[in-house]
Amino acid sequence: MHVVVGSGPIGSNVARLLAEQGEQVRIVTRSGSGPEHALIERVAADASDARRLTELTQGAEVLYNCANPKYTEWADKWFPMNDAMIAAAKASGAIYAITGNLYGYGPQPGGRMTEDTPLAAVGRKGKIRIKMWQDALASGVRTIEARASDYVGAGAASVFSLVLLPAIQKGRTAFGPADMDQPHTFTYTGDMARTLVTLARDERAWGRAWHVPSPAAITIRAMAARYCEVAGVPQVKVHGLPRFTMRAAGAVVPMAREMAEMDYQFYAPFQMDSSRTERTFGLQPTDLDVALREVADAAEVTAARRM
Repeated sequence: MHVVVGSGPIGSNVARLLAEQGEQVRIVTRSGSGPEHALIERVAADASDARRLTELTQGAEVLYNCANPKYTEWADKWFPMNDAMIAAAKASGAIYAITGNLYGYGPQPGGRMTEDTPLAAVGRKGKIRIKMWQDALASGVRTIEARASDYVGAGAASVFSLVLLPAIQKGRTAFGPADMDQPHTFTYTGDMARTLVTLARDERAWGRAWHVPSPAAITIRAMAARYCEVAGVPQVKVHGLPRFTMRAAGAVVPMAREMAEMDYQFYAPFQMDSSRTERTFGLQPTDLDVALREVADAAEVTAARRM
């Protein structure tokens, strides 16, 4: 049996993948949401409640941390949840598989990151991710962390889905808080799920962080053009906003302030090297067009429901 905390794009993909392989899955969320499948049990529970989560994790082979608090809630919610998941994994003997990101590295000269890049974040959210990983390693549980860049895929939240996609759907010029011509790595949500499941099963992965196989970096401008081509919609103009824009908005809007802390990712090259994971486990990234087609299909379904 496998326990998945979180039913967003990653948690749902992990649960579906395991169920399709014949595994029994228990997905835990506050609301009891999650994909419907005969082998998936959906449970409503607070993942920061160590006692309850430990009960739900008894007999589990793997505990997957696929939770995703809002940026504005990170400081309050991440440590209690991470501590509870570590305690549950320790009590049950389960492997602790963490959905990670690149925040812990902080800004890097040249913008290229490997698993050997030092965890040198100076921002608050990056420091939170560093401590989460260090706490997991220090706990003695068998743990892995799969690190990804910004996501692309149905339901994924990123600068592409939040800023560009709405404008593309309306056929309008898109404006975003980024330099639209800097190379940026995007990770398909399905590849994150596949990597998490693969790493959790392979003892060579335990005790280390790994980068999720991802397509070659692409500029946000080229990403928008490629999406329009895949979706069969007219091309739109894409313009970047000055870096001070989001920082100025952050003076009065909490979410803008949290986003501004991470803006270094979008105003300089931001490239993740996943070759080590690919060599070690034989995993390959999904073609970007496949991920974009999934986004386009989901957008069509959403539009149809609104009619």
